[in-house]
Amino acid sequence: MRCPFCGHLEDRVVDSRETQDGQATRRRRECAGCARRFTTYERIEEILPYVVKKDGRREAFDRRKIVEGVATACQKRPVSAEQVEALVSAVERQMAELGEREIRTAAIGELVMQRLRSLDEVAYVRFASVYRAFRDVGEFMTELEGLQRKPGGEGGA
Repeated sequence: MRCPFCGHLEDRVVDSRETQDGQATRRRRECAGCARRFTTYERIEEILPYVVKKDGRREAFDRRKIVEGVATACQKRPVSAEQVEALVSAVERQMAELGEREIRTAAIGELVMQRLRSLDEVAYVRFASVYRAFRDVGEFMTELEGLQRKPGGEGGA
């Protein structure tokens, strides 16, 4: 594993444990060159479907794009990096279980929003506002009203 700090290729594993969802192994490593520590995650490589973009282009699934989108929506919210990783892992699992060769970005976005809604409502609204590209305040308000009407809650903080 190449050290992210100095580029040295040798390191030693200091600690190794499963992540909370059991889908990956978290390893703390120490660089043999600069002695700095860094974390890596090891997960089973699943064969995921190709992503069909809105304009019809097809590209390989890129987990990093979902992580970045969710992390941006969760900025300054009480959501940990581990929770973001768990959410993305759950979405990946759902996609793999579908058994499809291709999946539309709209379907991926809906899977993310379902999970994000139960994780943090503010992050959900942020993600939805970008993902659904609200054209005006009316569309935004409709989404907020739907959030208030959700089962089990009357839109209070």
